[in-house]
Order: sequence, then structure tokens, then C-alpha cells
Amino acid sequence: MSGHSKRRQGQRHSREVAAPTPENTADRDDDAKAKTVPRDPDEPWSLTTTTAFKLLTSARLCAALWNIVTDCDEVFNYWEPAHYLLYGYGFQTWEYSPTYAIRSYAYILLHALPLKVFQVLVTDNKILMFYLMRCVLGIACAGCEVYLYRTVNQMIGSNIARLMLWFQLLSTGMFISCSAFLPSSFSMYLTMVAMSAWLAGNHKVAILAIAASSIVGWPFAAALGVPIAVDIVFRQKKLMTFVMWCAIALAVLLLPVVLIDTYYFGKLVIAPLNIVLYNVFSDHGPDLYGVEPLSYYLFNGFLNFNVVFLMALVSLPVAMIVSWVLQLPSKSKPPVWLTMAPMYIWILIFFTRPHKEERFLFPVYPFFSLGGAVFLDSIQRFWSYILPDRRRSRYTDSSNIISVFTGILFSLLCLSRSVAIYQGYHASMDVYVELQKVASNPRIHSLPADRNVNICVGKEWYRFPSNFFLPSDRWHLQFIKSEFKGLLPKPYEPGEHGTRVIPSHMNDLNREEPTRYIDISKCHYLVDLDLPSESRLEPRYAHTDDWTVVVSAPFLDSSRSHRLLRAFYIPFVSAQHCSYADYNILKTTRTKKSTKHKKV
Repeated sequence: MSGHSKRRQGQRHSREVAAPTPENTADRDDDAKAKTVPRDPDEPWSLTTTTAFKLLTSARLCAALWNIVTDCDEVFNYWEPAHYLLYGYGFQTWEYSPTYAIRSYAYILLHALPLKVFQVLVTDNKILMFYLMRCVLGIACAGCEVYLYRTVNQMIGSNIARLMLWFQLLSTGMFISCSAFLPSSFSMYLTMVAMSAWLAGNHKVAILAIAASSIVGWPFAAALGVPIAVDIVFRQKKLMTFVMWCAIALAVLLLPVVLIDTYYFGKLVIAPLNIVLYNVFSDHGPDLYGVEPLSYYLFNGFLNFNVVFLMALVSLPVAMIVSWVLQLPSKSKPPVWLTMAPMYIWILIFFTRPHKEERFLFPVYPFFSLGGAVFLDSIQRFWSYILPDRRRSRYTDSSNIISVFTGILFSLLCLSRSVAIYQGYHASMDVYVELQKVASNPRIHSLPADRNVNICVGKEWYRFPSNFFLPSDRWHLQFIKSEFKGLLPKPYEPGEHGTRVIPSHMNDLNREEPTRYIDISKCHYLVDLDLPSESRLEPRYAHTDDWTVVVSAPFLDSSRSHRLLRAFYIPFVSAQHCSYADYNILKTTRTKKSTKHKKV
């Protein structure tokens, strides 16, 4: 969101967004028409759309391949239902019980269909399918980002556009969110589309994008469309246009979602409504799953966007003050406060909620980049104003040192953070990839091919990357008792209509269900992080006679690592101040009668 208007021939553009005109509502290619579109001589150069797309796609594919699964909700609420629809088995959470039905199978089908295409035309290797799907998500994100970049470049200003592109390209927040199989990432994509269409005056696309984000993805993302609705209905007085396209969106989007969910749940279900009722109007809402102070999001925002996050928080007042001091013309439509309102509305809503999760901020991650770019551009303009250099033709010529220094600092911090995430936590996925080799090695895995294999998890249940990583349908993830006291998922009921069966021993209170656990004597393999501390329910299995290590990888032990150097990777320094534990796959050495642990 910006305080600059679009470029006009012979006129210096203002600090605010220009009014949509018939010329800018067309879907123009700025690369093809760059020579015919008049450009303000005060505006600096900018990358072409094609180059921006290549850069963004490269970054998103790297994230798809290197990023970890950061949230167990992504695995058990999205990857597992998709696996069930493809293969007939997978884990089910209480949210997918027909009793509660607060998640939509329409969103799952949207991803299961390309997975099915991969399975038929490309490969039946489930790990490859997993990463191919993440690559598709990354490319989709890059497409939405380049649309936003092009619109900002055309309608607001090339300096803000290129700064925003820089921040988007390298931010750890986008590295984490761009290829995540989560409704919040889906809403992030469509929010970029809606914002771009709105700035370009294409109201019908903006309305449809917000509707798809809210109905198919995450209903709370509708809050990001409030400024768009206010602009169309009250400022532009196009009530009938707004009502008509909202009705079209409901017919085109909500009706199919309801029909799909009604089929899978076996009863009439409006999943977007159910999730709002549960989270907003139930007695407990999501607070059962943990509450965090305001500092949680402040630290999270800094870790993922560092200085850009801080700049974005104050971008609106700074942009308005600079615009007033420099007496720039204020002919913006919509006004600057309205274009930047979505980010502040989201902050107001989610920063004040007790239950906080990193993924809740995904929809506004691009706004952090845009807000940071608006802040930095305002500072550059003010710098050029107080220290004018008559030899320079553009305001950026004398102030680029500010953006370059900020960009380098931002880039180093983001790269350091992204590498720290990979270095510290990727072992939890690496060991499951190695499980394929274990299953095919007769010197390790000697069970008959038609024998069911139990691979068990205790305290590491939430780092399971999904059934896509298990060698075959004979391998089953099982839970053993640990210190965790919440509700664990359970396998879907087998059969054609397993999604319609009301599962036993489910609740919406996060109350522990003992039926989830099996006796450890039935486990053939065990995945465990070998931490120095132990308890009765979480012993150091690798140090007993009942288990032997077959795969191991280093995993960050955050409790014994320097707080700053575990968050940001510094070559040669972090290794000296961070401790690692072994992330192991263990094979049982038990006989059928041996069931006791021997600690050392």
C-alpha cells in the first residue's frame, strides 16, 4: 500500500494512489507497452514484469524444496485429508468429523486434483508428488506477486514497486508461507490479486478474489476486503455493482463449496460459517490450543521481515506527514489511508486475540513489504527535499544510498534467518526421506513385504511430515504415550464414504483420548529427538537396549543454544554457540516378550 499516485504525462505524481480510470482498468502488459506509456521523469527505472516473474519463481521454487513444514496443522488438516482422497487412508482431525465440520473438502479437492494428475502422468512416488505440489503453490504465489508488482509499478510508482519486489523476494516470511498447503497462504495469494485489481479499478476481479479467499480459503480473510467494499459502495457510490458481483461470487463459489462438503460429510454443511461460529461464538474458541502475549507477533514479524516489519507498522503516518510537509498534490482515489487500511485492520483484529499462530499473519505478509516500501520511499523523498542536489534529475539519485543500505541489511538478516531455519530444523523431514532407503534395505528391514509395519512417534508427533513420506500403505504411523496431553488425530474410517462416518473418541475441547496410543512393544520403528533431558514418558530411547539407531540427523536443541544465534545463522559463529541433538529413526531390538526400558 502506498502514498504515491500513478504517473501522468507532464505532471509530478502525488504521495497517494491515483483514481482508477478507463485506461488503467485494462489488463495491460507494461513490458510490451513501456514505450507508449508516458513515465514521470522523476521516477527511477524498474524491472520488467518478465524479469520480476523469473526472480520470484526462482525464489519460490527454492522455498518449496528447502523449507520445512512449519505447522502440524498443515499436515493433519490438509496434507492428510488430501492423502486420504488420493489413497483411501490418512489421518482425520476433529475438525473433519461430521459432528463439527469446520473444515472444507472443497479446499482439499483444489489441491488433490493436481496431485492426481501428477500421480497419473508424472510419478507415483509420493515424496515427489509432495514436492511437486509445493512447487505448484510456489509458482502460483509468484504469479500473484508479479501481478501486484506490475500494478504498483503502473499505479503508484516504480521506486515503491522495486523496493517491494526486493522485500518480497528475500523475506523469510514469504520463504515460509509461499508454498504452504494452508488456507492462510491461499488467502495471501488472492489478497494480492484483490489489491492489484482494486488499485487498477477492476472492481469485479477484486470482489471475486476476496470472495474466493474467504469462501474457499479462510473466512476471516474477508476482513481484508472491508476497505475495498467501503471504497466501492461509499466513496464511488457503486452499490449495485458491489451487490451484483457479491451475488455472483456467492453463486459461483459458495454453492459449489456447500455441495462438495455436503457430499463428503453426508449432510448439509456450510464450513465457512461453522469455523466462524466455533472461533468467534463458542464458549472457548481456539484459546484451548494456547494463548500468547502481544510480543509473540512482534517477535514473529521481526524474525520474518526484520527492519521492514518495523517500517511497515509506521508507514501510514510517515507517508501522510511527508506528503503534508512536501505539499504534494492529494488527488488520490482511493486515499492513502484506505489503501493501507487492510494491513492495519488485520493487525487490530489478530494482534488483540489471545490465541496466536504464525500462519495467521500470512495474508498480510505482502502488505508488510508494501508498507515498508512506502515508508522507505517517503524517507527518500524527504531526504531529497531537505538536501536538494540540482545536478540530480530524480529524487532517488541523491537518496538511493538509504534504500541500498536498508535493503542490504534486510537481505542479510532474512538470508541469515532462512538458513537458520533450514540448518536447525530440516532434519525432521530428512529422516523421513531416508525411511525409503530403510524400507528397501534387507539388512535393516527384514519384515516380509506383506507385513504391516508400525512406525511410532511420541513427543515428535507434531513434526510428522504426512503419509506422503511413508514407504507404502503397509507402513502405519502410530502414537505412543508422551508428555503431550492434547487431542491427537486418528485414521479415517476405511471405505468409500469414510468422510461421512462420525469417528469415535473425538471432541472439540482438545481433551486427551487414551485410545490414540498403542503399546510401544508393538512398534517396529520409532522416530525420536534424543534430547539430554528425559522423563518417565519420554526416556532417551537411543540409550536403551531395546532400540538401535538406523538413521540420524542433527537437529537444533533450542534450550541449549544462544537465543540470537539460533534465530539468525552467522557462519563460523553460530556453530560455536548452538547445540544440536540427534533426530533418530530407531529400530526395535525387542523380542516379543521384552517390553521394558533400560535407562543409562
